[in-house]
Amino acid sequence: MTANGDQIVRLEFTSAFEMLDFVQLVSDHIARGIGLDEDSSHWVGVAIRESVINAIKHGNRNDSSKHVFVEFETATTDVPELTIRVRDQGEGFDPETVADPLAPENLLKSSGRGIFLIRNFMDDVQLQRAPQGGMEIRMVKRVQGAADGSVQA
Repeated sequence: MTANGDQIVRLEFTSAFEMLDFVQLVSDHIARGIGLDEDSSHWVGVAIRESVINAIKHGNRNDSSKHVFVEFETATTDVPELTIRVRDQGEGFDPETVADPLAPENLLKSSGRGIFLIRNFMDDVQLQRAPQGGMEIRMVKRVQGAADGSVQA
């Protein structure tokens, strides 16, 4: 924890879907701590699960020798916010080439909606190749009502 009450929590684990519940517990705890309401906390949790699943399945291709890195950072400025970074050790991809899940030819596909959902649940989403290798998704969720002092603890 930093001097101003902000905190950074870093997780690193092998490509194992069994880690999803642990990541969810950490996410829920941090989201509540920064003042996100129950609905926002839920959707943040869904976004994190989607991004970790993508990192394991698509990024690391279920290779248990590769790791997933998840970082939670809280900032308690005028508008408290939670920034989450999820990074894999895969080959990476061009985010511009991801198919539109709302296009008629993609509506019945069983996958391909994760990034679309994440973009809808979070306030800011950036996908980029990580300097260390792999892909990194950076997601930000701001606490609604914080600027007018109406945040509920």
